[in-house]
Amino acid sequence: MLLRHTKKASEAVDRKALTINPAKTCQPVGAMYAALGVHGCLPHSHGSQGCCSYHRSVLTRHYKDPIMASTSSFTEGSSVFGGQANLLTSLSNIFSIYEPDIVAIHSTCLSETIGDDLKQISEKALADGKIPEGKFVVQAATPSYVGSHVTGYANMVTAFVDKFAFKTDEKRRQVNLISGWVEPSDMTELKRIMKVMKVPYVLLPDTSDVVNTPLTGKFKMYPTGGTTIAQMASMGDSIGTIGTGAFCTKDAAIALENKCKVPFKITDVPVGLRATDRFIQAVAKMAKVSVPDEITKERGVLVDAIADMQQYFHNKKVAVYGDPDTITPLVEFLLDLGMKPTAIVSGTPGKAFMKNMETILSEKCPEAKYLNGPTADMYRMHTWIKENPVDLIIGNTYGKYIARDENIPFVRFGFPIIDRIGHSYFPTVGYMGTLRLVEKILNALMDYQDANCPEEKFELVM
Repeated sequence: MLLRHTKKASEAVDRKALTINPAKTCQPVGAMYAALGVHGCLPHSHGSQGCCSYHRSVLTRHYKDPIMASTSSFTEGSSVFGGQANLLTSLSNIFSIYEPDIVAIHSTCLSETIGDDLKQISEKALADGKIPEGKFVVQAATPSYVGSHVTGYANMVTAFVDKFAFKTDEKRRQVNLISGWVEPSDMTELKRIMKVMKVPYVLLPDTSDVVNTPLTGKFKMYPTGGTTIAQMASMGDSIGTIGTGAFCTKDAAIALENKCKVPFKITDVPVGLRATDRFIQAVAKMAKVSVPDEITKERGVLVDAIADMQQYFHNKKVAVYGDPDTITPLVEFLLDLGMKPTAIVSGTPGKAFMKNMETILSEKCPEAKYLNGPTADMYRMHTWIKENPVDLIIGNTYGKYIARDENIPFVRFGFPIIDRIGHSYFPTVGYMGTLRLVEKILNALMDYQDANCPEEKFELVM
């Protein structure tokens, strides 16, 4: 109801600092998700209990699976004098009670503000014998007042590479695949593509079979999925690295190249036709393999579906919001469908996003408005929609309020999705995942037409 009072962009007050309904969440959420993609790893939040509870609840609501994590449980004293004692006690208790192979520590606003040095505390824990032999501690700085959940994810993935990857004299014919923030179902699809192409690989992180596990009646603290320590160690001997999404993976790829001299290639997350083409070609070139007929057939099926339904997409205006690594190829794909992405926001800061949008949109949709960073929020996108109405909204659950108030079809895509299921089980990457995305967009548009058209135009065959 309150959103109905949103003004048009031309009438709204220009903001320089205030964020209203952010199109992002905080760094530790991303760090926690990345850590869950490593086998036998327990994420640890170095801050208050409330911080950890929030991070866990966001992930639990999205994945509908219990998310395990521990906390340093800051009190007033810890908040003033530092949390070293809390973290040392935590590590001792965690290894003796929960028996993880790795504890992945991420900082919070509170611990960053008081200046806790996670590396120094971890070294002291090792010196004091609080880390058992054969067990490991990884740490990443993830202050919530900088960046977004995407930044936290990238920092934690980089920390795993720094800690575990090393180079030996044995060269391996395998490709490192550093995944951007996608669903566990998407990671399963990436692995399937690599197997179809007969390319040995290491996927880091890998949340499949971790946050989308089956219900068996037996609780497992550490599910069967996740990248193993041995796999991470072998990454230094790989023939190359492919990172899907620069915001999430470029830092880790650079760290691996600097440490182990493994060359890398950064591609877009393979959402859409052309982004998937680039990913497949990058894998084939790096591994020196040809693209199998099965993959070519999948591409043909997607192209056929687009051709069959193109008239329903033509010139439909779309508002898009979410993470830069996923909405960049999505915007490109919407243009390929003949749609007009006219309002685009991402809460994650970074100059590359604006350059990418200019390159993608300048020719086919020069009227588009786009922005990222602190003031690129849901409110700004709504003011743009008020000024220039759209036919479809694509983004996470938080867009449902705008969609309801403006009576606009809505496709859920990205993180978090807390009012629907399916994202954990059905991919939207690769040719087959993109086919599902096409189906979701088409169904939203046609369901809206069925529900809102005059009775004399209600058709059996559309």
